[in-house]
Amino acid sequence: GDVYKRQGLGDLVTEAPNTAPDLESERTVVLEEIAMRDDEPADAVHDLYAETLFGDTPLGRSVLGTVESIESLTRDDVDGWYRDRYAVPSIVVSAAGRVDHQQVIDLVTAAFGGRLSGGARPEPLRLGSDVVLGEPARPTGLIHRRTEQTHLLLGSLGMGRLDERRYAGAVLDAAVGGGMSSRLFQEIREKRGLVYSVGSSLTHYAGAGSFSVYAGCSPKRVPEVLRLIRAGLAEVAATGLTTEEVVRARGQLKGGLVLGLEDTGSRMSRLGKSELSYGEYLPVREVLARLEAVQEDQVRAVAADLFTRPTCLAVVGPYRERDLDRLLAA
Repeated sequence: GDVYKRQGLGDLVTEAPNTAPDLESERTVVLEEIAMRDDEPADAVHDLYAETLFGDTPLGRSVLGTVESIESLTRDDVDGWYRDRYAVPSIVVSAAGRVDHQQVIDLVTAAFGGRLSGGARPEPLRLGSDVVLGEPARPTGLIHRRTEQTHLLLGSLGMGRLDERRYAGAVLDAAVGGGMSSRLFQEIREKRGLVYSVGSSLTHYAGAGSFSVYAGCSPKRVPEVLRLIRAGLAEVAATGLTTEEVVRARGQLKGGLVLGLEDTGSRMSRLGKSELSYGEYLPVREVLARLEAVQEDQVRAVAADLFTRPTCLAVVGPYRERDLDRLLAA
């Protein structure tokens, strides 16, 4: 019975039938998800930002797809994509908890059986070298909505996930816009009350990345909020962070990492993602040591690079195209 269950799980991953009725029920679900995203401006602005920054590349296209692409998919389209990608060389099995290494190997061998034989090697690490990006695909993106609140994302190209500067970048991101003690939150929300929400995000992909600042505010406050965001980033680009800010950001990141690994599910996910994204597993203590090693001059160097790159602006709110030039000049 146990062996049958294990084989069933392996079959589910690599040998799913993908029937036409399965596709139809899932098609309806995804179309509903697209509608939900469109109804939520704070979600829609993130997809718009990716499209504005990355353009017609895999990173610029919404994970959800479009209504047209989802409606036109056939069963053979989905099954062909699945057969091509859900194959053993692309699969990583990770386990965490009270497990024995050899037992895990035995279970995987039983589950995948003959699929593990042959000369196929694991898929090489994706480096993103097929897409080279030099600047934002376009300066602005707009979704016109009669919303009470304007949602905006201002950002630029960042760094790939294998960039050694990513630890200094994480410290920079945490100090600039990562929470209630960050510069942007303090300056724009606490001191002036101009926004309900403001924060930054540093995202890494294969060979590319993004640094962005999100804000939600009333339409009349957008020019002032944009001005303050740009001024805040320019100041950090010119002078870096204070010693206190670097120490606090390092502590915040280290605490968040450790707290995020308190359950076995998150540890399992970290193992799998490490193998898929980095091709190596870094022990938690090693990552903590790398964060602790980040110094002020490293953060200043990353800020001087990231915060002086060409930016783009994505906006969801009651605007017309002609308004965007005015916002860009804010």
